[in-house]
Formats: sequence, C-alpha cells, structure tokens
Amino acid sequence: MTSALQQSGAESAEIPEYPMARAAGCPFDPPPDLMAQQRRSPLTRVRLEDGSTSWLVTRYADQRTLLADPRLSSDAERPGYPRSAPIQPGGPKIGFILMDDPEHARLRRMVTAPFAIKRVEAMRPMVQRIVDDLIDEMLAGPKPVDLVEAFALPVPSLVICRLLGVPYADHDFFQANSKTIIKRTATPEDRAAASENLRDYLDRLVGEKLDDPGDDLLSRLTERIKSGELARQDAAAIGVLLLIAGHETTANMIALGTLALLEHPDQLALLRDTDDPKLVASAVEELLRYLHITHNGRRRVALEDIEIAGRTIRAGEGVILPNDIGNRDPDAFEDPDRLDLRRGARHHVAFGFGVHQCLGQPLARMELQVVCNTLYKRIPTLRLAADLRQIPFKHDGSVYGVYELPVTW
Repeated sequence: MTSALQQSGAESAEIPEYPMARAAGCPFDPPPDLMAQQRRSPLTRVRLEDGSTSWLVTRYADQRTLLADPRLSSDAERPGYPRSAPIQPGGPKIGFILMDDPEHARLRRMVTAPFAIKRVEAMRPMVQRIVDDLIDEMLAGPKPVDLVEAFALPVPSLVICRLLGVPYADHDFFQANSKTIIKRTATPEDRAAASENLRDYLDRLVGEKLDDPGDDLLSRLTERIKSGELARQDAAAIGVLLLIAGHETTANMIALGTLALLEHPDQLALLRDTDDPKLVASAVEELLRYLHITHNGRRRVALEDIEIAGRTIRAGEGVILPNDIGNRDPDAFEDPDRLDLRRGARHHVAFGFGVHQCLGQPLARMELQVVCNTLYKRIPTLRLAADLRQIPFKHDGSVYGVYELPVTW
C-alpha cells in the first residue's frame, strides 16, 4: 500500500514544521509560511514538535467539510492524534472537548441551555452594567492604563463567574492556572499541576453546591449528579473547561480587537459613530474572522480513509485544521487580508464547525457586541500609549493576544 508520505510526492522531501512563526511587524496576520502553504496546496504534510507528521488542511471549504465528518476523531488519546502537548493517557480530561460522540454529545447537552441565544440575550443588561462600571473606573483613574488588566480580562471573567457560580474573588488563582495550561512553553509537569489545581478547585465548588445549590450552571450540574446522570469528577471537569474557555478567549479578543481597531482608525470610526446594531454585529464577526486568536489549529485523527482535495487521509493519520488560514482563504472571503467591518463574515470558522463548534459562541458574540458598542463611544479619543513595537504579544501560547495594552485618551 502506498504510504501517505509517498503519496505526497515532493512534499515528503522537505516537510515544513508546524506551528509556523509569525513575521515581525505583522501582529494580525497568519504566519507568512502558512499563507504560502495555502497558496501551494490544499493539503500538505507538516512535522510537529515531537517529530510526528500530520496533514495540514489550509483551505476554508475543505476545513468545513472535514470538521463535519464523523470519520475524524477528537479523542487525543487515539494513536496518531496530533498532540500540541503531552497528555497523560487515561488521565482526567478537561470537560468534553476531546471526546467523541455519543459521550461528547451526552455531556455537552447538559450545559447547552444557559448558552441558548434567548438565555444569553437575557444576560445583555448585566454585561452592559459590567462594561459600563469598568469604563467608569478607568475614566476615574490614572492614565495611561493597561486595558488588559483594567477591562479586557475582567469583563469575561466577571460574566463567566456569575454564569458558573464561581467566586470572582478567586480570579487571580484560576487565571494564573489557566494561563499555564494554554502556554505552549509550559512543561508537562507544570501543565498537569495547573490542571489538577483547577480540577480540585472546581470539585470543591461542586461539593459546596451539592449541599447548598444556587441559581447557576454548576448548581444545575449537581442535579445531574444527584440523579446519577453525571459523575462528580465529570462535573468538575466541565467546570474547568467552561471557566478557561469563558474568559481566556474573549479577553484576548477584546484586547487584540481594540488594538486592531486602533491601527485601522477608519474602521474604528465606523463603530464609534454608528447606532446600527447590525453594523456592530457585523464588526464583531469580521474581527473574529480577521484576528483568529486560537493558534494550535483544530486537531483530529482519521478513523477511516478519507478522500479530500485529491488526496487520501489514511486511517490513523493526524489532521490539523488552522482556522487562522481558513479565515484568510480568498475563495471564501474577498480581499481576506483587509479588515472590513461591513463585510458579511459570519460564515467564518473562528468557532469551528460541526458537532464540536464552540458551545459558548452566543455568549462570546454578545459580550463582544456590548464592548464594541460601548468602549469606543464612551472613550472616543482612546489611543495607544506605547509604540506598536513595544506591545508584548502572546507568541508562546495556544491563545493569541497581548499581555499588556497601554492606552490613554
């Protein structure tokens, strides 16, 4: 049988490394080598940091097709899965994100209700109050200010804490541990310790809510525990997943999105001057497409042979689907390297596609809409308080953004 490497012909002679480095001075664009790879081939082999190889899927249409294909598995313990970091076989997983159906669907259904669009819209006034209060504090305080610490991180952290029933007073603890988990340069030991810290923390919270439930998501999960539908450790693992995903991604989008708008003043002016909620919603979708803050690519392993783009992905081979390059595919988005808030970009793959698409996307969209409709109007002269070259970007993590964003007005 012809191997995948033999099948890939000339690509087997020199296999590029993945992930690929970003170019200096281009903080919003995918790595140039990755963009060049998209122009060359829809599928190619890449070498990972552990020496293994996987298929890299570069084009939007193929990514959507494969993300909806049940012949690809999300189970990181399967042989051939393209791991971005070592895992402990048989160890506890963070929620259901690395599971396949039917177990993935069973656990996910237990937490879908709070993220339904009507439920999320009912939270909009609360999010608006959080955003306004934080802006009030910034305006009353000294300048310049770090927008990450003063605004971008507290907004989603406060929201997810209230939704889950997690005390916001503990935010330093869970933010420090979540940063370790998503840091590519963290040692396996440090990552495992941070995961255990968060699991122990959520397990204690679940235990407290078993005795004294409240009106929050974790309390609703305890009802599942009492009925025998859910194990306590699985409830804690789901809590870890939602806690990390609920603040890390949105916080980075708020800060990086603000920086992108400050670097594109014509686009910022559109938001600052509009009263049209449709334009605000469109702007959020375009920022999600343009900025692509998740940098490890969605990863899968083939359960069966799959024919795609004139190639065969063999059973047991890994597949990487980087949404940053999918969202810059010129066949899906005209002039994709241009930030255009009026673009109809909702078909982007920032939240994935198929059964594993992001559960919390309605909440993320709503939070970003509130921020985009408020921050730049209330502080119309907002500007950077440092040169762009001085901004520390998160090149060492699986979630991209900035560590600090000094701003003034």
